[in-house]
Amino acid sequence: MDEKRLEHRLNWIREHVKASGCKGVVVGESGGKDSATVTALCVRALGKENVVGVTMPCNSLSTDMEHARLVADAFGIKLLEVNIASTFNTLKETIQQEQEISDLAAANIKPRIRMTTLYAVAQSLNYLVIGTDNLSEMVMGYFTKWGDGGYDFNPLGDLTMQEVLELGRELGVPEPILTKAPSAGLWEGQTDEKEMGVTYKAIEEYIKTGTTDKESLAIIERTHRNTQHKREMPYIYRGYTEE
Repeated sequence: MDEKRLEHRLNWIREHVKASGCKGVVVGESGGKDSATVTALCVRALGKENVVGVTMPCNSLSTDMEHARLVADAFGIKLLEVNIASTFNTLKETIQQEQEISDLAAANIKPRIRMTTLYAVAQSLNYLVIGTDNLSEMVMGYFTKWGDGGYDFNPLGDLTMQEVLELGRELGVPEPILTKAPSAGLWEGQTDEKEMGVTYKAIEEYIKTGTTDKESLAIIERTHRNTQHKREMPYIYRGYTEE
């Protein structure tokens, strides 16, 4: 990314924080590419003293924790560790006393607890919660509604997965984070591409050209259509009026 475009993105971050009357941002540190790149952007825009990372393990892979700490060390930010495993287990068990829930619904409790945690930290510090979803994920609706899809603003929403990788490399994101398979970390062995049934390469081709191979195109168009509600604010009834 050329310096002019990068500086415009950094100024956009600064302006949103300033307009809110807040002092900085809180980033959910998953140990992945997107959160690491957002961290790098925010440190460049706001200074490391105004960026707080929060890692929230929930029976997570040890490498995710290691990579979250690697990001914090690389960019010199404060990192909080809030283990949500007991909260997750308690909430899941309490719900299931009244209603059996699916495996996917249970897995999605995790990002929703994480976002609650981020807002509790952010409000206490007078900070904003910054989003980490990229354009490829947004097109596919590949985020949890009111989980990682809930935030105050998002500086990556116009960049595909590949573009995030390129920007992360430019900003000094550690190489082990950039080279591992993208994963939401919802369960053991889970990867983004396996769960979506389509590659990020195909999604990027679709975004940039409007088409891709026939099988991937069908999956992308169907998934995009079915997840439209995730990309919109809740519908609000405006009342009855006589025509």
